[in-house]
Amino acid sequence: MLKISTIESKTRRQLVLEGKLVAPWSAEFRIAGQRAATGLFGRELVIDLKSLTAIDDDGKTVLDELMSRGVRFVHCGLFTRQVLKQLARDAREKETKG
Repeated sequence: MLKISTIESKTRRQLVLEGKLVAPWSAEFRIAGQRAATGLFGRELVIDLKSLTAIDDDGKTVLDELMSRGVRFVHCGLFTRQVLKQLARDAREKETKG
């Protein structure tokens, strides 16, 4: 199960994820991320990953897509931080290989 909450402020829109970022819920998160990215009017899109308990390959793909769009991730636990670092390394390697 994955719960996605939205917090709006003057400077940012924040999506808070709780639970497991695994199929089929990763597809729901992809849709929520796309919707959240529209109508920002200069605000920043931030994803809070503090309460994630699991991430599968589908979830990693969605996180990678959001990273490539410049979305900022906050409140990451140790496991989630390592997943994001690996995704960033993989993206850099793809860029250098061309």
